[in-house]
Amino acid sequence: MIKAGIIGATGYAGGEMVRLLMAHKEVEIAWFGSRSYIDKKYSEVYQNMFQIVDAKCMDDNMEALADEVDVIFTATPQGLCASLVKEEILSRVKIIDLSADFRIKDVNVYEEWYGIKHPTAQFIDEAVYGLCEVNREQIKKARLIANPGCYPTCSNLSIRPLLLEGMIDPSTIIIDAKSGTSGAGRGAKVNNLYCEVNENIKAYGVATHRHTPEIEEQLSYAAGKPVVLNFTPHLVPMNRGILVTAYASLVRDVTYEDVKAAYDKYYADEKFVRVLGRDVCPETKWVEGSNYVDVNFKLDPRTNRVIMMGAMDNLVKGAAGQAVQNMNLMFGYKESEGLELVPMFP
Repeated sequence: MIKAGIIGATGYAGGEMVRLLMAHKEVEIAWFGSRSYIDKKYSEVYQNMFQIVDAKCMDDNMEALADEVDVIFTATPQGLCASLVKEEILSRVKIIDLSADFRIKDVNVYEEWYGIKHPTAQFIDEAVYGLCEVNREQIKKARLIANPGCYPTCSNLSIRPLLLEGMIDPSTIIIDAKSGTSGAGRGAKVNNLYCEVNENIKAYGVATHRHTPEIEEQLSYAAGKPVVLNFTPHLVPMNRGILVTAYASLVRDVTYEDVKAAYDKYYADEKFVRVLGRDVCPETKWVEGSNYVDVNFKLDPRTNRVIMMGAMDNLVKGAAGQAVQNMNLMFGYKESEGLELVPMFP
């Protein structure tokens, strides 16, 4: 059994980390970090943990934490993990960072899109981008994981097979995505108040959303050349879920069977990516509370385009579940340990 520490345990992603790790037979949570609730019982922050978690919240002292645990999860805003990590810590403990601090390999791009100076850019090249379906072997040997963003995970898994098979023109990709409000975090913000969100849907971060360079970088690896695309996210009045609908022009004539074979080639053996049957569109309600990503596509001969679709839970596969999946690979556990979650419905 390994010991885990969570910095940022009282945010939505951190809370989901606790829920998943409490059910993991190989893990003991030794540190519930939360700068906002130091010395307060964790179950007083999240009542669902009453008589399940008796521990109190602690600070974000990564140096002290590194002496007590085998793996640290940082479910924190951008910049915090990068400000805490150092070689002395990485030599003693593995870190899985749920922020964007180590996802983008070009530090100048990170600083431009996130508007902050990166304090530990020397670790960017070493950090492994933790999309297990793509970088499984590198993850097994890593000591620092950059857990992917929620929109990039769903977008990448929905589009990647057709780029790898050279079926679509990368310069024509457009991504339209929707997310539940938990994707914005637990902080008090006027735009996330009930009356602001309920009975409303809106685009945000249009042409400026910070996940754009992450999506472009990862799809560029699949395409074998730089990819520049339009990405427009939307906020919808639900707690959880991400739906991606992506469009691209085909570069040659293909049949349904050709495209289905491309998806099956990469996902037939992937437990957490489900390629749906013909004409079945992914829906967020069928993946809620699980680590699954449902993907599918539809050919449109009239426009010579393909519509690529994906749905997943932004807090599980889009954050905490993916982090647990990474941890399992890093410590040699069964990849699905602690993640055998049947989607919740209703």
